[in-house]
Amino acid sequence: MNKFAIIVAGGSGTRMGASISKQYLEIGGKPILMHTLEVFFKTLPDIRLILVIPEKDFGFWGDLCSQYQFDIPHAVINGGNSRFQSVKNGLDTILSEDGLVAIHDGVRPFVNPQVIIDSFEVAEKSGSAIAVVALKDSLRKLTDDGKSFFQERQNFRLVQTPQTFMLSKIKKAFDVTELYHFTDDATVYEHQGWQVELISGNPENIKITSPDDMVYADFLISRRNS
Repeated sequence: MNKFAIIVAGGSGTRMGASISKQYLEIGGKPILMHTLEVFFKTLPDIRLILVIPEKDFGFWGDLCSQYQFDIPHAVINGGNSRFQSVKNGLDTILSEDGLVAIHDGVRPFVNPQVIIDSFEVAEKSGSAIAVVALKDSLRKLTDDGKSFFQERQNFRLVQTPQTFMLSKIKKAFDVTELYHFTDDATVYEHQGWQVELISGNPENIKITSPDDMVYADFLISRRNS
C-alpha cells in the first residue's frame, strides 16, 4: 500500500524560550526536524513525506536545508491555526484514499524505527495504530473540591506519535468541525465511533518542548553516536 507520513511542526516554541521555533533548534549537528524526517525516510525509503510548518517559515526552512545539505525528498505544506487544522491541511494534499498515513510530531526525533514499521503493519490490518507507553509513576485524580484519589496506573497509557491510519478512514474522520476534545489524531478518529488500536511506543520518543528536554535530547544523541 502507498505509505505517507505527515510531520507536523507548527509550534512557536514559547516554552523553550529560544529565538527560533523549537523544531529548528540543533541537536547532534542539525535541526531537530531533520532528524525526524530522516528516521522515517531511512526506515521506509519509499514513504512520501509531508512537512507541515507555518508559511512564514518556508524561506527559513529552505535556507536550513541548503545550509545542512539536507536532500531527503519531502513536500512542504502550510500549517493551520491549530494542530487539527495543520493535520487536515496535510491530509488534503493526499489525493488518494488508498494507502496508509502516519501522523507524527516534528519534535519527536527519537521514535524507534521498529515503532514506525509496527504502526504501518497494524494500521493496515485494523485501521489504526497509536503508539503508547506505560506509566512508571503513581497516579492520582484531582477533583474540583481539592481532593485527590488514587488511580490504578496499569489502566492508563501515555500517548505518543506516530499515530497511523488507513487513509480513507482518517480523511473521513477529519471531515468534521474541530471540537475542543480533539487533543490528538486518535480522538478525531474515535469521534467516528471507531476504536483505536494501541501499539508499544518507545520511552525515548519524547516531545521536545523545554530546555530540560534539549539536555536529554543531547544525551540521547551522544549515546546513539557513541
